[in-house]
Amino acid sequence: MDNFGDIGVCWRLARQLAGEHGLAVRLWVDDLSSAHRLIPSLDVDQAVQRIEGVDIVHWAKPLPTWEPGDVVISAFACAPPESFVEAMARRERKPVWINLEYLSAEDWVLGCHRLPSQHPRLQLTQHFFFPGFDDRTGGLLREAGYAVRRAAFLASGFRASLGLPIAVPGELLVSLFSYENAGLAELLECWRQALFPVICLVPEGRVLPQIAAVLGLHELRRGDVVERGSLTVRVLPFVEQARYDELLWACDLNFVRGEDSFVRAQWAERPFVWHIYPQQDEAHLAKLDAFLMRYGAGLDATAARALSDFWHAWNRGADVAAAWPAFQATLPVLDGYAADWSNRLQASGDLAANLVQFCKSQL
Repeated sequence: MDNFGDIGVCWRLARQLAGEHGLAVRLWVDDLSSAHRLIPSLDVDQAVQRIEGVDIVHWAKPLPTWEPGDVVISAFACAPPESFVEAMARRERKPVWINLEYLSAEDWVLGCHRLPSQHPRLQLTQHFFFPGFDDRTGGLLREAGYAVRRAAFLASGFRASLGLPIAVPGELLVSLFSYENAGLAELLECWRQALFPVICLVPEGRVLPQIAAVLGLHELRRGDVVERGSLTVRVLPFVEQARYDELLWACDLNFVRGEDSFVRAQWAERPFVWHIYPQQDEAHLAKLDAFLMRYGAGLDATAARALSDFWHAWNRGADVAAAWPAFQATLPVLDGYAADWSNRLQASGDLAANLVQFCKSQL
């Protein structure tokens, strides 16, 4: 299972709790190799190490004996081993146990946020904590220094670091971070035939073999640059978290996937397209529609329809070429709207601060 999104969220949260709130944080990670892609200084052969103020511990079997903290966060329905849960119950002052859930814009989340759940056997209570898009949820992760970093960013310097020439009028610079997608060939063909230059920046990842096949190549590797008509595809190395923000800021349009990059795209204040993680029986499409309804409420009807049509086409992997022209035409409207949406989200506070406040109230 590709868990870069899960470890990405957990690493962001852990760093923020330690760096901004002065908390002692222990992050349990079962797959250090995946974590290493996001944390280059991580030593995959070390069972315990401290990076950026966070103690990272390898979640091995059997689990090493550690005293549970005052707060225990089970991220994304990841249940602690029974031995650890029993150690939690033995504490005189029971830990605040948080079930940090996946992000969703669905209405039912509002009624479940912060609900308690009693352990069936032990004297422990777990509280559900939902990230979300208004003050009836836990909000979204956003570092205190994000706005300062964003304001200091120079797109020209970022382009130069990638060897990109100065932007030309009418050019479309796109980042593509996606799961495999049956509509990819249609999209790349649209860009190949475009009447303006399209530069597509693709970080190393699981979609590269499919892009290579569409372009008629055996494979693509980091550093490769391929031109087809108006389209130029550039393959970037796997991007660290801070550097990924810069990639989003630099681009005119960002294709993102899962949860972590989805949130970062909203803070970037650029038009974006979300490839939601596919689920059985197309259950993910209900989550997609819930967000589109919330996000599209601030757009005029034409822009909202173009946005919805293209996002649905992209997530279904069908009719992408048919939906692209209207979506492309509405990019200036979406670009202007992105900052308003970001400001609205910020009014709910950030997830780390809201989580700390709730845990303190329980302690």
